[in-house]
Amino acid sequence: MFKNDTIVALATPAGSGAIAVIRISGSNAHRIAGAIFVPAFAKAESKSLQETYNKLGANTVTLGHIYNGDRVIDQVLLTKFVAPKSYTGEHVVEISCHGSIYIQQEVIAICLKNGARMAQAGEFTLQAFLNAKMDLSQAEAVADLIASESETAHQIALQQMRGGFSGELKDLRTQLLNFASLIELELDFSEEDVAFANRDELRTLLNNSQQTLRKLIDSFALGNVLKTGIPVAIVGEPNVGKSTLLNALLNEEKAIVSEIAGTTRDSIEDEINIEGVRFRLIDTAGLRETTDTIEGMGIQRSYAKAEQSRLILYLLDATQLNTPPSIIHCLMRIQIMREKFPDKPLVVVLNKIDQISGLEHAEITKQIQKKSPDTILISLSAKSHAGVEELKTALVQSFNSGALSQDDSIVSNARHYDALQMAYSSLLEVQTGIENDISSEFLAIDIRATAESLGIITGEITNDELLGNIFSQFCIGK
Repeated sequence: MFKNDTIVALATPAGSGAIAVIRISGSNAHRIAGAIFVPAFAKAESKSLQETYNKLGANTVTLGHIYNGDRVIDQVLLTKFVAPKSYTGEHVVEISCHGSIYIQQEVIAICLKNGARMAQAGEFTLQAFLNAKMDLSQAEAVADLIASESETAHQIALQQMRGGFSGELKDLRTQLLNFASLIELELDFSEEDVAFANRDELRTLLNNSQQTLRKLIDSFALGNVLKTGIPVAIVGEPNVGKSTLLNALLNEEKAIVSEIAGTTRDSIEDEINIEGVRFRLIDTAGLRETTDTIEGMGIQRSYAKAEQSRLILYLLDATQLNTPPSIIHCLMRIQIMREKFPDKPLVVVLNKIDQISGLEHAEITKQIQKKSPDTILISLSAKSHAGVEELKTALVQSFNSGALSQDDSIVSNARHYDALQMAYSSLLEVQTGIENDISSEFLAIDIRATAESLGIITGEITNDELLGNIFSQFCIGK
């Protein structure tokens, strides 16, 4: 954004509605507003109203009318913000008008006529960053907050927008730069063999820094899936009710259900929000030996989807577990799944319990829990939806994300993750350099490389290309 530009855009979603908010930001925002807005308490005839407008208090809301020459466009509420106390740090005006598309276009056109230009994607937030109203990671959190579709994603974005780990990284970066400066100062006194930077203090800082960065790096695995949705693979042999279960969880007919084995030959995905946690459910092809080439490809994809998932639902058909050999086969399949995916939570779902007696159900449950006591076992009928709510609860509990508090620092942004990895790698280089007693010059270079990676996250080190890539993903008007 050019510093002298005044920009305007629709801040609410495009289309008609009850109201629409049009945002103006820049040095001429109040001049433009004063030229088109007549407060309700002023006389419309005396439309030399810039002085009247200027008397409106900062951070106030005023009822009035928008005029285009002598023609009234709409009755509006105008909110006046005076720099630097605004979202962008500049003069800002927000006009709440009626949500007619025609009215929106007219108000924006009048603003353009009076010297504003249309804002680009994310330009209001970019201006907030440039005016130090927020750092770069906080600005990115604004986009995440707008895009959040679950309670957990909202909580992570809100925590980061409030500062998150930015303050901690800024403090760490400052300490590293101070040490780098002291080490570089030693180069000026190399002949005197003077040490300005205490190596023991530097080792302590490196150890603490590594712990901080490692914790943030490790949190990305959780933060990313909470942001994008936790992938859950529904697997099992043909005709155990996988597609029926998917439909029951989604409460809609998403997948085709048939008595013919092998109907599902490719994965079907959809999302569901359970207790504020977003899950991506994946219905897969039945696992069995087959000579059908197409079905075989679907089975291979089933294993691939299970590998990519964070949690596995393994379905069993209760009506097929009525003999000791069938239960033994079932236990073998459970063990195979555990061995194939040892790091993934496994929830065993006993389906079609409405088609067996209570005694049969009790015996099957007893045998499974006896041979595999740590198995999470849920009994249900996907067809009648009995037990589906219990399964939803088990899904949330199985993915033990823990209770996210306002003080939790969780990384959900891939750009931050990459920069943290680079910073951590540079820290290891510094530690190796100290142990090998390398020259101060190379030690300072590695320390500054760490500080640079941290600065990339917060925006203390940036360039136009990076900013363009980040803010181009924002919506217009934010």
